[in-house]
Parts: sequence; structure tokens; C-alpha cells
Amino acid sequence: MNRRDFMRLSAVSLGAGALIQFVPNLAQAEGIIRHLRHRNGEAPSPFSFVQLSDTHVGFNGPPDPLGTAAFEHAVDVINALDPQPDLVLFTGDLTHDSEDSAEHAKRMRTFRDIASRLRVKTRHHVPGEHDAALDGGTLFRENFGETHYSFDHRGVHFIGIDNVSQGRPIAGNEQIAWLKRDVARYSHSTPVVVFTHRPLFDLKPEWEWFTSDGDDVMRVLAPFDAVTVLYGHIHRENHMTHANAQHHASPSLIFGFPDPSVAEKKPLPFDKDHPFNNLGAVEITSRQLSGTEGIQQLLREVTL
Repeated sequence: MNRRDFMRLSAVSLGAGALIQFVPNLAQAEGIIRHLRHRNGEAPSPFSFVQLSDTHVGFNGPPDPLGTAAFEHAVDVINALDPQPDLVLFTGDLTHDSEDSAEHAKRMRTFRDIASRLRVKTRHHVPGEHDAALDGGTLFRENFGETHYSFDHRGVHFIGIDNVSQGRPIAGNEQIAWLKRDVARYSHSTPVVVFTHRPLFDLKPEWEWFTSDGDDVMRVLAPFDAVTVLYGHIHRENHMTHANAQHHASPSLIFGFPDPSVAEKKPLPFDKDHPFNNLGAVEITSRQLSGTEGIQQLLREVTL
């Protein structure tokens, strides 16, 4: 059986972020499951997690006068889910930067205070340029630990990539060498989920929507059967499949940017009658989840 028959990754819009469900085909993949259990010590099993991105705590003004309202709304929506997701992944720009280090530290504390209201206690973060470019990631590390790292959850290997803290859109040779060592431990049939801030391909370089050595990162992951990259930064939904990898962007929780086909990078206007327009993520066929009645849910199936 092929990898598409083995595992499906699907996501539902919460109006505030993406609830992503990992559903391996356990009934038809006994051989793959036995192999992964032997190789990794853990066989794949169904679970869900949430991606949130670009909360920009500390930003307040045009085009969004609501400050942290969308972020706090996202927390309320996630807390209403039944069952609760296993994890929450934040893909950068947790805060809006400030040249005043004390102010930036205050914004980071505000982010942590709001995030701590989540019922989901397992949360993972990577920095955006607003979190880490000015100080090389020092404040981020003080609050969350390393800017790049990996972990395993229910048979899936998660990798956090830092492509911002050098003050430019780059992962860097040292981190790529670390990545090679990290993935060398795993069978190529192991599902991999990468979460990062900037896209790992040239989406719109003139808008800074790229990572200069993103191709080098993806070459390290090329031998793996199924790779999914989750990113933020572009403040809008975007989906791309290339070779063995799918790339999915979650819109921001502060304001949206236009489609990259347009000429000008200008934030989308605020709609006071629909304040959360262009925020969150929109993915997969329509359905209801317990605890989320009244929230628009547009689903679109994506396969690994």
C-alpha cells in the first residue's frame, strides 16, 4: 500500500486557527505500523493538534484596532473543543517587536498569560522575526527554550525550524547540520511534520516570503515518504505540494495580507461588522465538532 492509503492529515477551520487531525489507516497498514513501532518505539495512532500563528501581541492600530481580541477568541474556541487536541503549535511572531527591550519582554509575558488560559497544556513554539530578529532569539529562549528542536508524538516526528533569529530569512548551516543528525535516527516511512515561521520555498521573495536556504532544508527531508510543513508569516492561507512534501500556511490572528498574485503588499482592511474576517485558517468539507456550534467550518481534505 502507498503512503496516501496509510495516513491522512486533515484540518478544520475554527475561525481562529486550524485543528489538524492525524488519522493513520491502522486496519490496512499492519506491516508499516510494526516497522515504525520497532524503529521508533511508538506506532502511529490517531490524534489532533492545533496550529496558531502570528498573534503579534503588542500590535494595536490600523488595520486592526482589536489588539489581542482574535488571539483570546482563538483560546476560547479551542477550550470549547471536545475532545481536546493533544498539542498546540505556535508558528512564530508571538509578539510584535519593540526596540525597547523592557516593552518587548512585557509583550512576551502578555502572550504567555493569554496562552496559559488554554486547556491544552502541551504547547510548542518557534519564533518569528518579531520575536527574535532584534536580539538573536535571546528573549524567546528565556521564555520557551531553544529556537529549534524536535519531539515525537504518537508515531509522528515533529521538527521546529528557526528561520528568523539570525536577522534574515535563513536556517543556517549549523541548524541544517543538526537537522541531518536529528532525522538520521528515523526510518524514511516515519511521518514528519515541520513547523516554522517563514515558508521554506520561494513564495514571494520580493515580499520577504521565502527562506534563503529553504531548499537545503527540504533536501534533508527529501528521503522521507510523507512530510508536512506548517508555517505562518504571510498572514493568509496558502497550500502547495512539491515532491514528497505539503506546505500549508495558517493566516494570522491580527490582520490579513492579500494574495501574492497582486502587485502591492498591503494589509487587508478591517471590517468592524466581521472583525475576524481573513483570520484563522480555512481547510477541508463542512461538518460540526462537539463544542463548536455556530462556528463556520469549511473542510478540505489534504493527504500526506
